[in-house]
Amino acid sequence: MKKNKILQLSIISSVLVILYMFFQWKIIDIVTPFLILPVLLLVFGFFIYITVRAIISFFKNKNWKPIVIQVITILILFIVPFNQIILYIDFKINKSEREQVAKMVENGELTPDVSNNSSLIHLPKKFEHLSSGGGEVVVEKSGDGYNILFFTYRGIMDNFSGFAYTPNDQKPSKKAFDSDSKDIEKMGENWYFLGSY
Repeated sequence: MKKNKILQLSIISSVLVILYMFFQWKIIDIVTPFLILPVLLLVFGFFIYITVRAIISFFKNKNWKPIVIQVITILILFIVPFNQIILYIDFKINKSEREQVAKMVENGELTPDVSNNSSLIHLPKKFEHLSSGGGEVVVEKSGDGYNILFFTYRGIMDNFSGFAYTPNDQKPSKKAFDSDSKDIEKMGENWYFLGSY
């Protein structure tokens, strides 16, 4: 491969990998967990192929720029906490709208409406983006209020993550929302992040 071509492909493969890492949960939401493997093979397979070509180009032609780009990208993948950044941004950007939904649930404006599950509410169209995997939230009675789970990842079976609203700022139990939560982290007043896997 020509020097410029391998350099361009190195930049493209690195940008694709970093973009995938930033948008992986949106991509999974769109293509479903069942079909994510071909996407992973395409993105990371291309990156690995170009990394090998960059190594060959370095030893054959003393072309060091592509391998430096690939190494920097690999370091970024190991150092940058992509999930935490995305979750933090999602939480901050959508917090007020999620609180609006929580008030609607507490006021009785939104009630469980999914026929096969008495704890699910399908959100109105303008709020569907607040909960991944179909725009539904899980509600659970808690004293005189409701705990509400907004999915960040809907997953399969009991595999999920999301932001839980608790009206009394009480930490949800590990068994909240009929799950076995492994991660429970306070995000702010009345808000927790739950992860079940």
